[in-house]
Amino acid sequence: MHPTTIYILLIVFIATLVRSTFGFGESLVAVPLLLFFMPIETAVPLCVLLSVFIAMVLLSRDRKKVQFKSAKWLVVFAILGVPIGLFTLIYMDESIVKVGLGGLIIGYSVYSLVSTSVFKLKSDNMFWLFICGFFSGIFGGAYGLNGPPIVIYGDMRSWTPAYFRATLQAYFLPLGIVGLFGYWFYGILDVEVFRYFLMSLPIVLLAIYFGNYLHSHIKEGAFLRYVHIGLLAIGVLLLCHAF
Repeated sequence: MHPTTIYILLIVFIATLVRSTFGFGESLVAVPLLLFFMPIETAVPLCVLLSVFIAMVLLSRDRKKVQFKSAKWLVVFAILGVPIGLFTLIYMDESIVKVGLGGLIIGYSVYSLVSTSVFKLKSDNMFWLFICGFFSGIFGGAYGLNGPPIVIYGDMRSWTPAYFRATLQAYFLPLGIVGLFGYWFYGILDVEVFRYFLMSLPIVLLAIYFGNYLHSHIKEGAFLRYVHIGLLAIGVLLLCHAF
C-alpha cells in the first residue's frame, strides 16, 4: 500500500473516532490534514460522504434519543445556507470564511470555559435555530465544517451526551445528502472520491466501534468541558490553516 494511502486512512480513523465519541468534529480533523494529500475539491466531498455513512450507523443505535424538533428546524434553516456555501467553495477565498468562523468559535469556547453564567436556552428558540442552522449550512456547503454552529446550539440547550450525539447525527444525515447532491451538480463528486470512500469503510467501522466504547464511559459533566475544549482547538486550527 502506498504511504500516502496509509496516511489518509490514519486520518480517517482518527477523525471517525472523534465523531463517534462526541458526535461531531471529524471534518475539522480530517479536512485540514487531508489537504496535505489531496485537493480541497476531493477532501470536502469525501468527508461529507463519510459523514453521511457514520450518521446512518450511529442513528441505527441512537435514533430514540434524537431531539427531532430541534433537528428538523436546524436542517430546514441549514438548507437555506448550503447554496451560499457551495458558491463560496467554488468562487471565494476560503481564508476569509475560516478566519471569521475560527474567531467566533474561539470567542464562544473561551466564554463557555471561563464564565460562571453561560447563556442557556430552556426550550427551542427559533432565532437561535435559524442563526445556528443557517451558518452551519454555509460552512458545511463550503468546507464540510457544519458541526460547530450546531454544537453551539446543543450546548446552549444543555443536551445530555446521549441526546447531543444522537441529535447531531439526525442533523448531519439529511444535510450531508443535500451537500452531496450539490457536489454532484458541480461535478466534484467523482470516481476519486468514491474510491477513497470505499477504501476507508473498514477503518471507519473499526473507529465507530471504539468511539461507542469511549462515548459510553464519559461522564456528563466532563463531556461538555471536552466539547468546549474541542471547539477551542477547532477554532485555533481554522485560524492556523487560514494563515
